[in-house]
Amino acid sequence: VEAKWYARWLAEGYFRADPASAKPAYSIVMPPPNVTGVLTLGHVLNNTIQDILARRARMLGMEVLWLPGMDHAGIATQTVVERQLRKEEKKTRHDLGREEFVRRIWQWKEKHGGIIIEQLKRLGCSCDWSRERFTMDEDYSRAVQRTFVDLYRKGLIYRGKRMVNWDPVALTALSDEEVIPTPQKSALYYVRYELVDEPGKFIEVATTRPETIMADVALAVHPNDQRYVSSLGKKVWRPLDRAQLPVIGDDGIDPAFGTGVLKVTPAHDKVDFEIGQRHGLPVLDVLHPNGTINCPAVSELDGLDRFVARRKAAEMLSESGLLAKEEPHESTVGFSERAGVPIEPRLSEQWFLKYPQVERARAGVGPQGAIHFRPERWENAYQHWLENIQDWCISRQLWWGHRIPVWYWSDREWSDATTELVVGNPEMIPGRNVRELRAAAWEYAQENGILGQSFRNLHTGFDIMVQKSSLEHAFSNFGAAHIKLVPSLPVLLRHAIRVSAVPHLPYSPDVRCVHIFFAALQLGPRFYRVKMTVKELRSGKKLYDHQALEIKGNEPDGKKSPEAHLLAEKLASRPTSGSRLLNFADLMADVNREGLTQLVQLDSPGEGWTQDPDVLDTWFSSWLWPFETMDDATQARFYPTTDLVTAPDIIFFWVARMIMAGLEYTGQAPFHDVFFTGLIRDGQGRKMSKSLGNSPDPLDLIGKYGADGVRFGLMRIAPSGQDIRFDEKQIEEGRNFANKLWNACRFRQMQGGETEGEINPALLTSDDKWILLRLDAAIRAVTQALEEYNFSEAAQTLYRFFWSEFCDWYLEASKASLATDRQANTLAVIDFVLGHTLRLFHPFLPFITEELWHGLGFNRDLPDDQGA
Repeated sequence: VEAKWYARWLAEGYFRADPASAKPAYSIVMPPPNVTGVLTLGHVLNNTIQDILARRARMLGMEVLWLPGMDHAGIATQTVVERQLRKEEKKTRHDLGREEFVRRIWQWKEKHGGIIIEQLKRLGCSCDWSRERFTMDEDYSRAVQRTFVDLYRKGLIYRGKRMVNWDPVALTALSDEEVIPTPQKSALYYVRYELVDEPGKFIEVATTRPETIMADVALAVHPNDQRYVSSLGKKVWRPLDRAQLPVIGDDGIDPAFGTGVLKVTPAHDKVDFEIGQRHGLPVLDVLHPNGTINCPAVSELDGLDRFVARRKAAEMLSESGLLAKEEPHESTVGFSERAGVPIEPRLSEQWFLKYPQVERARAGVGPQGAIHFRPERWENAYQHWLENIQDWCISRQLWWGHRIPVWYWSDREWSDATTELVVGNPEMIPGRNVRELRAAAWEYAQENGILGQSFRNLHTGFDIMVQKSSLEHAFSNFGAAHIKLVPSLPVLLRHAIRVSAVPHLPYSPDVRCVHIFFAALQLGPRFYRVKMTVKELRSGKKLYDHQALEIKGNEPDGKKSPEAHLLAEKLASRPTSGSRLLNFADLMADVNREGLTQLVQLDSPGEGWTQDPDVLDTWFSSWLWPFETMDDATQARFYPTTDLVTAPDIIFFWVARMIMAGLEYTGQAPFHDVFFTGLIRDGQGRKMSKSLGNSPDPLDLIGKYGADGVRFGLMRIAPSGQDIRFDEKQIEEGRNFANKLWNACRFRQMQGGETEGEINPALLTSDDKWILLRLDAAIRAVTQALEEYNFSEAAQTLYRFFWSEFCDWYLEASKASLATDRQANTLAVIDFVLGHTLRLFHPFLPFITEELWHGLGFNRDLPDDQGA
């Protein structure tokens, strides 16, 4: 029955949406399952609800678009194919190289990627399969990269070195939403740090991570904690490798935790990193990207897994008398959602997005907004997240996904090696005025052998050279076009091999600049110069947004070059207020493409340019799903969509981001109503998982109870937005109910007579009138429940009406009438009730209702005066 009717529905094109139709539009987009996915009970729940909404809308005379598709699932898919590669060929992706590995993933996708789509068809999903999309489709991928370029040019995307969540298994950064806070039992180690000037006196520190002691750069206490006031400013010995650490005061320290002392490890903790930034502390990283220890100075730990090293470090501390005690401790640890291992806070250079349309997204959800959440309680969670929103880390160190459309000038492959930017040789250069300073700088460069040397910049591929012309013009603004708010230092000098800085002396109000002479980037006749203030140089970081990047020309008359004039003209038309940065590459694109070190655009600029190796976070493509899946005609007809059905665990991953993307690129919210399903749990309330063995295979259930039985059984136990305690007996009851429906219709068939005869009101018995009144009440109750997205209440109402009131009571009572001259009228009432009941049941039980509808001869509409 199921295969027969589904094939017919597809052949007749019943699920296809026509943008040219005059009917009212109804649309819903399927949350794209992972291409690696197979059907789970969560998919069954979500897609059954979507199918109920879509089928009901068609029955109400609407033109329905239910748009399906799949997500490329970056980490998940890459992991699956890598695992297969290791198992079958004993190779890694690096053995194949990027291009071949990506080709293998496409091969895998073509062979295995459509499994879940076929399973959804078996469930009865009435999607318009002619519109099926994949997030790596060529046109969709183009749209994703076009979005990156657009947001970059709007100043919302930037590259920065920040503390990120690092997955040591997948070897990639993760967003906060991809980290699952998980309660963990561990130990709290009380480590003794000896005071340098007071041998035998110690400060105890409680820590859960003794394996990172070698990365400690300070001990921190609350400045008002009287226990440690006398220790402020003193130094202690770092255990294991005997390095001196300062004791500092910081208001962020909780005196009540542990001993009230924090070991500050900026490279391996977000809070510690912030403390380090406030106090100008160095950053020492003692972990390899894969989570093993990187500390040759302590050979006993070097190369060990981080958790093995934890126990080993504790043993070493105990043996040296520096472990005061160890006690059980419970804490919440962030786990990688995909790899299932604890993440590592890691300082890493990544691409970040400042979310667009945040305020409109906040205002758009709620009683006064265009979007309504059901249940409403999720609106509070949504609003809270937006109030505390953080920039989105959108880059991932993967090979499968949408490659970031940023291009760097390079004559070789990208190198993963990083080189520190060192501002060195800050020797005092004497000079009472600009002329003397210029001469002294020339002398300094000549004496130190700097002049004429070139240094290959690893980030840009260009040579950074110190030459006479750069020194001659170092203190002159003659013929310069100043560009404010340009992040020139990162663009020009990131990954520089060595940078010398020549500060002014004496420091005076009228001389406030330090010129970094190595920033003479040779681009034909021009060079670029970076300015930093003395204060900035001494602190080692940019403090203000006033940094300037200058374009110099070598015209004989000393006038501005044509490029400088054009650049100044373009600058005048760009906004410079606020904190938004103007991007040098954008300004220069029309001036001199060959003169750029970095380009952000869809296609390669040509030979010699290397694309950024990272890919975009999977969710960066998914947030465009409601509108980029549609062509212009479809979008004009069906966007914004009507409903979205999804799980609450991706409210931040997906729902909030789709709202912001929709507002940014269409000016409208992408949907009107969002229904959040509950999570399916086992009878003990535990989350379904393969490891617990409590997650039944939906296909086995469909094979055992039929698709209709699974759908209806699940809907009856799915209270609106609440978690579901799964019990297979409920699925069995769904199958039993389908049998009850079948048997009732078979009983009607056995009576013979005219189908859907006309009811004579004068012949209605009290039983007839009662069942018609109960039918009317059921129709009203089911309609209201569905309009309120209360699917379980609708299913329960139908169950009670049909089983208890119609079958157990009315059919039994009507048997006496069937043997009298009232038979025809009684059959007409039965047909009337069955006809409306089958309609009500169809969105829940599509296969059996279709079979029974045609089997009973209900292949025409009822007369208007008898319609519901």
